[in-house]
Amino acid sequence: MRGSVVFGVVIGSVEAPCVGYLDEPVATTPELLARAGPVKPTEVFRFAAPCAESACQHFDGSKCRLAQKIVQLVPAVIEILPACKVRASCRWWLQEGKAACLRCPGVVTEDYRPSDEIREAARPAAPGAPSF
Repeated sequence: MRGSVVFGVVIGSVEAPCVGYLDEPVATTPELLARAGPVKPTEVFRFAAPCAESACQHFDGSKCRLAQKIVQLVPAVIEILPACKVRASCRWWLQEGKAACLRCPGVVTEDYRPSDEIREAARPAAPGAPSF
């Protein structure tokens, strides 16, 4: 995605993946993505990118329903804010504040054993369905 950066690396286990934050975001380049091999980059890296807004199935016209549902459904995984270098431009932070950051390390793109809460939060709303 244009403008994306890597801000974390997936650590932990298949049963309990989590994000380890980088000291500085790294531009997403073909060379960096190749370093993930032989697995998919989304299994190794956590990305941040400008909000796609209406091009995203989670955007309701004014806010990110994914961030909203993560905060409402998923328990916090940490107690203090992580040292995150993308926070100033993060839609989740700007929309949901500290509550989103306390859950962020537990959100990975390729979660092979997602909790019921993560699965429900990731499910896009049906067209015309009320926002969460």
